[in-house]
Amino acid sequence: MSGIPLIREVRRALAAAADPGRAPAMQKYMKSAMPYYGVSLPKVRRVCNPLFDAYPLASAEQFEAAVERLFVEATHREERYVAIHLAQHRRYRTYQTPDRVPLYRRLIIAGAWWDTVDEIAANLIGPVLRTHPARVRPVVHRWATDPNMWLRRTAIIAQLGHKQDTDLDLLTYAIDVNGADTEFFIRKAIGWALRQYARTDPDWVRAFVDGREDVLSGLSKREARKHL
Repeated sequence: MSGIPLIREVRRALAAAADPGRAPAMQKYMKSAMPYYGVSLPKVRRVCNPLFDAYPLASAEQFEAAVERLFVEATHREERYVAIHLAQHRRYRTYQTPDRVPLYRRLIIAGAWWDTVDEIAANLIGPVLRTHPARVRPVVHRWATDPNMWLRRTAIIAQLGHKQDTDLDLLTYAIDVNGADTEFFIRKAIGWALRQYARTDPDWVRAFVDGREDVLSGLSKREARKHL
């Protein structure tokens, strides 16, 4: 499985689209040790979508290998964005099952920064949790107390798009076990998750935050109440 043509062609296409003038600013903004090609995210998608169609992956195993290698072996940060975009591609929708959760866990740990973790949490883990709660909920429940901060953040924000289907017991647990955490990315995640759910049930969010006035950080409370 070492010679997956899609990987080779993606790397060639990104290198050809590179804008060295933009790359340093993009790297600085993201505080990234890994360099950028200088390709904007919309352009990354425009460049890669035709390649996804031209070089289809023949099996779930090849899909996993391509996603993981593009992400983990990336020399430039845009390759990681391609990996996540590939994982979400309509061609591979049938692969979005609980069997992919270990792969996405590896990417979360390897990425360890908000630009990749948040996309994986909300748009890969979240949909699989929503469609397969019996198998995925226990995993996300465990992640809420994992030593890895990015897995804890994932557990908090995985339901951003669930609206009325939000598992409130799971959301409550993920927030409560992290409510006193001093880490910025955890505090921000709590506020974000609550602010998003407030669009569906503002009264629930208002009561939730009021009941934890002395536990939640000021950042979490401000974010949660932003549109109340």
